[in-house]
Amino acid sequence: MTTPLTQARISEEIAERREAYAKAVAGGAPGRSHPDRGYAPYRSSVLRHPGKPLVALHDPEAVELSGPVFGVTDVTALDHDLTRRHRGEPLGERIRVTGRVLDRDGRPVRGQLVEVWQANASGRYAHQRDDHPAPLDPNFTGVGRCLTDDQGAYEFVTVKPGAYPWRNHVNAWRPAHIHFSLFGNAFTQRLITQMYFPGDPLFAYDPILQSVTDDSARRRLVATYDHDLSTPEWSLGYRWDIVLDGPAATWIEEGR
Repeated sequence: MTTPLTQARISEEIAERREAYAKAVAGGAPGRSHPDRGYAPYRSSVLRHPGKPLVALHDPEAVELSGPVFGVTDVTALDHDLTRRHRGEPLGERIRVTGRVLDRDGRPVRGQLVEVWQANASGRYAHQRDDHPAPLDPNFTGVGRCLTDDQGAYEFVTVKPGAYPWRNHVNAWRPAHIHFSLFGNAFTQRLITQMYFPGDPLFAYDPILQSVTDDSARRRLVATYDHDLSTPEWSLGYRWDIVLDGPAATWIEEGR
């Protein structure tokens, strides 16, 4: 009989890996913004990355010939507003999320396609594989996109997502988060990350977030509440900048 994997055991593994990382850095090892791809507390990550060397493409541009394309005209003025994609108003706390996409020197990255997807206010995705028994919202699909402007800025209007269970272990719950996808000049230059909300009590229990063992790198995944971005009687405001490279880079899924 298999012993159920408990939160206590996962928390022990998280603590062991954080202690090992801190000891290595104290001994002179360089800091690492990105986690190991096979991070044991996040059980399925062990099976979700290549176990053999990647195969180099002889013609790297050929893969783009059969891939999807996008242009400025494909992104409409309302694509950034997830609350206006249906006839009715979605349920939940309306929020505005904005920030800038920057390079390692703090320069704006202009004209980049930024996409988001998220659970609804009850913690349920509008996806056929999501069988969490939380209610779906007929007025919220949970996807949006925009292009960064000349200052590298993006903006989304949405509702704050709820936490949800994910079966990594007994009583596993993911903190509220929004998935971000960024494209360079082609779809082969895609980067994916997640934004979290300040003060979430689930941070310490989540092996996905805790896989970013470096404290400063993990803090860069958490948005800042900005009262000046809040709209009276309408929405709360959060600011979150995304740095693509360098020592202050935002953690990107699958490393680099």
